[in-house]
Amino acid sequence: MTLIGMLHHRKDPTTVIKSYAYAAVAKAEGAKFVYFTPKSVNFVNKTIKGKILENGKWIDKLMPFPDVIYNAGSPEKLAVSKEIINKLKEMIPFTTHSIGNKWNVNERLKEAKDFAQYLIPTEIVKNTDIFFKFINAFENIVFKPIDGRKGQGILFITKKEDGFELKSGAQVELLSKIQLNNFVQAKISKEVFIVQPYINSRTKTGQVFDFRLHVQKNGEGKWVITTIYPRIAPMGSIIANINNGGYTNYLDPFLKQEYNDEAFNIRRTLEHFSLALANHLDELQMVQYGEVIDEIGVDIGFDQNQKIWIYEVNWRPGCPPAFYLELDVVINTIQYAIYLAQNQQEIRNKIQRAKRNSIKAKGNIPIIAITGSAGKTTTKAFVASILSKRWNVFESKDYWNTTEHTKKHAAEINPSHDAVVLEYGMAYKGVITEHCSIIQPNISIVTNIGLAHVGNFANDVKGIAHAKSELIHGMEQDGILIVNNDDDNSRYLETENFQGTIITTGIYTDADYRAYNVEYADEGMNFKMKLRGKEIKLFIPILGEHHVYNAVNAVAIADYLGFSPMEIKLGLIFRKPPRRMTIYNCRDQITVIDDTVHSHPQAVKAALDVITNIAKGRKVAILGQMRELGDLREEEYRKVGEYVAQLGFDMLITYGFRTDEIGKHAIKSGMKPTDVHHFLDREQLHDLLQKTVQAGDTILVKGASKTNMFDTVKFLDQTYGE
Repeated sequence: MTLIGMLHHRKDPTTVIKSYAYAAVAKAEGAKFVYFTPKSVNFVNKTIKGKILENGKWIDKLMPFPDVIYNAGSPEKLAVSKEIINKLKEMIPFTTHSIGNKWNVNERLKEAKDFAQYLIPTEIVKNTDIFFKFINAFENIVFKPIDGRKGQGILFITKKEDGFELKSGAQVELLSKIQLNNFVQAKISKEVFIVQPYINSRTKTGQVFDFRLHVQKNGEGKWVITTIYPRIAPMGSIIANINNGGYTNYLDPFLKQEYNDEAFNIRRTLEHFSLALANHLDELQMVQYGEVIDEIGVDIGFDQNQKIWIYEVNWRPGCPPAFYLELDVVINTIQYAIYLAQNQQEIRNKIQRAKRNSIKAKGNIPIIAITGSAGKTTTKAFVASILSKRWNVFESKDYWNTTEHTKKHAAEINPSHDAVVLEYGMAYKGVITEHCSIIQPNISIVTNIGLAHVGNFANDVKGIAHAKSELIHGMEQDGILIVNNDDDNSRYLETENFQGTIITTGIYTDADYRAYNVEYADEGMNFKMKLRGKEIKLFIPILGEHHVYNAVNAVAIADYLGFSPMEIKLGLIFRKPPRRMTIYNCRDQITVIDDTVHSHPQAVKAALDVITNIAKGRKVAILGQMRELGDLREEEYRKVGEYVAQLGFDMLITYGFRTDEIGKHAIKSGMKPTDVHHFLDREQLHDLLQKTVQAGDTILVKGASKTNMFDTVKFLDQTYGE
């Protein structure tokens, strides 16, 4: 006869109402039942001083170790007995294993393509900067504690033209950005909060609702549906949780009322989703922890398109009091406990099969290589950021793009990685061929063909295109190639013999992936795209139309690989590479823009465009050398000087050998000579800045990294920083 032990943190079972039901059902199923606490365990004699139910009363009794343990207590309160519980787990099978909090479950589900698409994008709010990037991207968000229960502490925040609307229960207030910043800072300083986009799941009458899916394993070790039911919030409320005033309904009449002829299909969809998700989480638990789980409660919402979104997954859900399902839950639990005790070898074999199948399923992974005259690092960062929302991604370090770096990457990539994202740089012919011989990509991006390093190619842009085409020749020939349809020089790329799929991106020309309605936003860019036939609004936290191109490249790859629009939207809120359009908000409304990693004509003009679009006061450009332009230097310096004048800059400062040519052409194009300055001495340049910088100035510092223009950024920050 199987002995089932109920482990709980409370010493007195009369305070645990469900203990009666479990004891009674165990007896009906032909099993013995004992209630015990960690402190009652004796490992020397393998006995416990537990309590058994006889004639409706709990009686103390010394019992042998149970055959199986149902872990029923609070994880937080049982944590003080962690050593005892872990030792018991080594000796006795447990029916119930934690699958973690909301964040842990979210992270686990990202690992599988089938269910990641149902996850609401979620970020831990480590600072207010992350919070505001998120609300800029999604506009309507949920802000809640990571370990919140029963709907407590959930806040709904909406971006408005005149501030931010904050809803807490039935209370609504309008906050300024400063007020909201202080509010969020106060919250995250006390506990961990997460942020998500708000999913609008409402009935025909406008009431917020969700579905609870309750799934368990039965006496055959198979997943079965205990119940599925809707939870509806009171009119005007935004929380459907029963503990916050929500109420339940029966599934079939609710579906008939809301979905008419679709009711049957939606019920079947919910049932299939419940069982499929339970099986998937069970496999993840087996692969990662060598355990099996037996019960989950899943809260989901439906958006306007009837798409399922997972709100949260609980590993030990409560029962709806309206439906008297407590006994159904207990019967499944007890029958599964008996099965678990009697089939340990079969379960161990199942766990081993799951681990072997997981290794086999890895197969070939996406290996993504990015080259181009500009945008490599930012594109790489966008791609890796999106893919990491679901996968374990190997991403090359920023600016690690030499062949020596690629050799190091080859040694670091391992079977745990689900995707590889690399940057392939080159300054001479043959370099990219060597990159590909070390790590051959199956997905490639050529961002554009510009004049960077043109001096090494007989001053001919076609030579650069030929060298960049080595990526096309060196990658897997049935792979995916992404090219910029707006870039005139990309027509020189050698794609004629490529046997794979070519995907085009752009803004101004027809392309497979095209951004439109591009506009400057608060410290970033807004734009729209069509994905899978539907329009989506996107935001990137970096300034400049040229960075929209980089983002579109990443969107194209992510969409091709099956990532959802929500995952893409979240991934574009990326970790910006250092010294790439980095904004310093200084005192007296002085803004400094640091773009001091690389400098070539295309990039300089793009940076000048940025300052033109965001400056509210005077526009100041501090420009350093553009290296390796060869015989084209004079012509390109002339064009940049003319462009500075054309955009109406108030001051131009050039630094470094021969950069005075930029200033001369700016003067010829209409700038006042008194507004143009040139220096070979950095200290003299800084002295001028101390005399001339005014309140409200927006200052761009741009130059190749070898010219150390970042020293000027540091000077401005130290001099004018708040």
